[in-house]
Amino acid sequence: MSDSDRFNQAIQRFDAAHREDPNLFDGVPAQLLYAQRMTQWLDRLYADASEPLRLAARCQHIRRWMIPRSRYPMTRSGYHQWRTALYSFHAQTAGQILRDVGYDDATIAAVVSLLRKEKLKSNPDMQALEDVICLVFLEHELALFAPRQHEQKVIDILRRTWKKMSPLGHAAAMQLQLPPNLRSLIAQALRLPPQDGPERSAAAGSDRS
Repeated sequence: MSDSDRFNQAIQRFDAAHREDPNLFDGVPAQLLYAQRMTQWLDRLYADASEPLRLAARCQHIRRWMIPRSRYPMTRSGYHQWRTALYSFHAQTAGQILRDVGYDDATIAAVVSLLRKEKLKSNPDMQALEDVICLVFLEHELALFAPRQHEQKVIDILRRTWKKMSPLGHAAAMQLQLPPNLRSLIAQALRLPPQDGPERSAAAGSDRS
């Protein structure tokens, strides 16, 4: 099997799993849509992305619906327990698919490390993945997420996650066109005066990586 055939088989297997998501958004399984958006942002921002990074971006939320947030206490500690469980679950699920289609141990280990969110500041692929996660959140999810939360909580999330992004991620985020209410929240998070133009909008990811 050629390298491209193996890669395409892995993507097909990931997407088959995403299509099983019972949660729909405009009639599309939510995790399939999320995976497609991750790939789209990765292609835009990191056109020369490594194969492990491209694989990780496509499967980073694989079968997430199987471990609902409600399974853990609705506390900050419970939230972190849920996140830790998800990281391991995603890594194990994706790793098995990669083994099934014939990937070598080194590639699988690289993908698993990315899915476990290891070495954010020392692994360029991990930083790239974090940038993509943040940009997908801001462009596609923040408008739905923010109204359901206390304003200060959203500001705190934006402030913390902005720190996770690289200068390249910041630059891409500054180009996003966001509605005034979101620009205002982000400006508060970064302690910048809100601007009318999209060129001054800033982005942040969420704790939902």
